[in-house]
Amino acid sequence: ARHYAPSTIFVDEIDALCSARGGANEHEASRRIKSEFLVQMDGMNSVTSETDDNGQVVARTVMVLAATNYPWELDEAMRRRLEKRIYIPLPDEQARPALFSINLEKIAMADDIDLPALAHMTEGYSGADITNICRDAAMMSMRRITAGLSLDELKNLSKDAIKQPVTMADFQEAIGKISRSVGQADIAKHVRWMTEFGAV
Repeated sequence: ARHYAPSTIFVDEIDALCSARGGANEHEASRRIKSEFLVQMDGMNSVTSETDDNGQVVARTVMVLAATNYPWELDEAMRRRLEKRIYIPLPDEQARPALFSINLEKIAMADDIDLPALAHMTEGYSGADITNICRDAAMMSMRRITAGLSLDELKNLSKDAIKQPVTMADFQEAIGKISRSVGQADIAKHVRWMTEFGAV
């Protein structure tokens, strides 16, 4: 990353790599990895510069971007090194139609699909929940077509026969089957952490 700077390093689920040190079950190798990661993070914070072919001074920075669903499990030293700590809440009623559109980009939809209505029906759902709903709804038309067919009949089905548009009823059934994965207690815990440690 330093060689190709300016550059960005993205670390997903950083709590798995940099959870609080000193636990009774912590392995020595794990502790060493965390310590080395912290040392390298210190090096990332130093901005270097060089002169390009035109004589202009160019900053050579490396930005570290990390994500976690469990910020309270981060090692305190790592938390200090992450200068900006931002809580991204669940998608609101303006964002959810866009999430449905993204997930349905390559799926045939019936004319009765109402994205604002779907957004209203999925209050409190996460982006992953909405992805699961879209996947489940897309499979329902195939289940209807293939229900009761023998193996030979399934083999003879054409792709056009299987690719039926997803209807609003499919989404309503999928939403009825898939509950939201984030509870109010989880949200409150994130808000409390952000109140104490957030840095926008």
